[in-house]
This record gives sequence, structure tokens and C-alpha cells, in this order.
Amino acid sequence: MSIGVTSRSGLTRHRSTGGAPGGRLDFGRRVLVLRRWRIAVRLEWRSVIVCAVLAVAVACMAVLALMTGSYQLSPGQVVPALVGGETGLVHDIVVEWRAPRVVAALVFGAALGVSGAVFQSMLRNPLADPSIIGFSQGSYTGALIVILLINGTYVQLIGGALLGGMATAIAVYVLAYRRGVQGFRLIIVGIGVSAMLGSLNTWLILRADLEQAIAAAAWGAGSLNGVSWDQVAIGGVCIAVLLLLAAMLSRPMRQMELGDDTAASQGVRVSPARLGMVVVGVALTAIATAASGPIAFISLVAPQIGHRLVRTAGITLAPAAFVGALLCLVADYLAQHVAPTPLPVGIITVMLGGGYLGYLLFTEARRRL
Repeated sequence: MSIGVTSRSGLTRHRSTGGAPGGRLDFGRRVLVLRRWRIAVRLEWRSVIVCAVLAVAVACMAVLALMTGSYQLSPGQVVPALVGGETGLVHDIVVEWRAPRVVAALVFGAALGVSGAVFQSMLRNPLADPSIIGFSQGSYTGALIVILLINGTYVQLIGGALLGGMATAIAVYVLAYRRGVQGFRLIIVGIGVSAMLGSLNTWLILRADLEQAIAAAAWGAGSLNGVSWDQVAIGGVCIAVLLLLAAMLSRPMRQMELGDDTAASQGVRVSPARLGMVVVGVALTAIATAASGPIAFISLVAPQIGHRLVRTAGITLAPAAFVGALLCLVADYLAQHVAPTPLPVGIITVMLGGGYLGYLLFTEARRRL
């Protein structure tokens, strides 16, 4: 493996005086290039540093979450329990009771962050959020049908959420199509479809048995209560595969931010790339929804915070994933330990994300004036 550092453009310039070659053009952004065989990966130094800092923050927050509870633990007990150095009650508390919830918050938060980044990049709009344009509600509808009508397994729940999300995506796309699809029109249609699906979900819950209705309503607020290692393992494997596919789509995604014609002139097959982005984005949302219910606003907020931290020209996936994981973990910690009574994590994300949504709407309105 070879490592090189270059400027973002990689261009050179020659001075006209004396014919002596000048140095590289420095645009203030350094790029780390990793080469292995015929594969080269370009990483901006600022993105690497930001992701490293976020990873440290995520690790510290995870340890704090594992420490805190009705039975308080110290870092000296949590860390050995994670690596097998503790047995008995401490091991059971850390590994069997608290760790599944923490890992679920990290994995599903990262999935929601990447999903939001994909849609915001594809539609070139900071309001393009799966929970706003109806995809999360569609996944919730499919999961509700499996829960209330079939009483299916977790795998069937994932299938129902995925089918519901994809059906909603197709419906929104068809309704918003008029000589092409514009991002703002798709968002408006998605908001209407989301409202209709919300009414359908309420009707399904009201028609269900009392116990099922109570469980479905609590789960519909977005909750990590009762998440098991089996759910984390199945969801984690699926999300890992989808994140790999999203990384493979990152290059055409960045090129399509310049416009379809420009991307096509650079060799990007626009229609297949857009279809792949929709499938990956909806699948990430559906898997997270199937395990924890619709956790709102993380997919809206995380890409924008990551974008502002790394200061890139477009939306990037890795910072969005780290920010999404950190936000979900912090929100779940606040829901468990700071609120007077334990709350679903979705309530905290709505409180935090609602203010940010208002800020985005205000700034978008000012920019269009």
C-alpha cells in the first residue's frame, strides 16, 4: 500500500518568468490518497480528522451509556466487561442488558444519517428527509401490517417495512413526475403522502386489539426498548452491506450534484445510479424502522451537521454516519436518564429536530427571497 498527499485538484502550474515550473496549486484542502493494487481511495484530511473526533465522541458516549442506570458502574468495570475481563452481574448488566441498546443506537443512527445524506444529495435539497417525504411512514405502515395482521417475525417485519418504503417511494416518484422530477416538488408530494399514511397508520392502530395497539403506538414513537442481540445482528449485517453499496455510489452521487447532464458527460449512468440511491436509502430507513420504529429527524439533521463540520462542497456519507450515530446515542441517553420518566427516543429526536427543521425552513425561505 502506498500513501500520498496532494492538493484537491492535483493540478500543476508553470510560471511564465524564466520558464521554471511552479509548485502545485494549493486550494487549502489536503487530500490523502491510499493506493492498493489498482484501487485508489481519496480522503480529505479535514474529513478524516472530523470523523476521528466524532468516533472518539461516540466511544465516550457509549461508555457513559453503559455506565449509567439504576446500577451505576465505573469505566474500570465497563471496559473489562466488554473485553471479557468481568464476569457475573457486571458482565450481565453491560453485555446482555445495556450493550444491545447502545449498539442498536449506533448502528441505526448511522443508517439513518447515511439515508438522509443520500436523499439530500440526490435531490439537492436540505429538506429531503425520508421522514418528511413519506418513506419512513411507508416503512412504518408495512411494519404495522406485519405486526397487527400477521403477527410475523423480525425478518418478516424487515420485509414488510422494506416493501412499504419502496411502495411509498414509487408512489411519491410517480405523483411528482412531470417532465422529470424536481426536488422541491417531490418533497411537497412526499409531505402529502406522509400525512395520508399517518392517518392510515392511526386507523390500523385503532382497529387493533388493545394490547397490540398500545405496543404499536409506543413502538411507533421510535423506541429502542427491548432490542435484542438477534435484532442488532440481523439489522447490523443488512446495514453493513447497504453502507458498502452507498460507499460505491458516493462517486456518482457527488457528480450528480452538478446536474444530470454534467454527470452523464462524465460517464455516469444517471438513471441506474439514481435508482440505486433510492433503493439503498429506502432500505436503510426500512431496516432501522423495523427494529426501532420511525426515529424522526436524525436523517434530516445528521447530513447537514456533518456537511458543516467538514465544509465540503457537497454532502458526504461518512460524517453523516458518525453524526447520526452520535445523535441517536445522545437522544436515547437523554430519553432514559434525563427525562423525569423514560421516554421513547423518537420523542427526544422530534424535540431536537423540530427546532432544526424550523431553522432550515427559515434559511431556505430567506434564500429564495
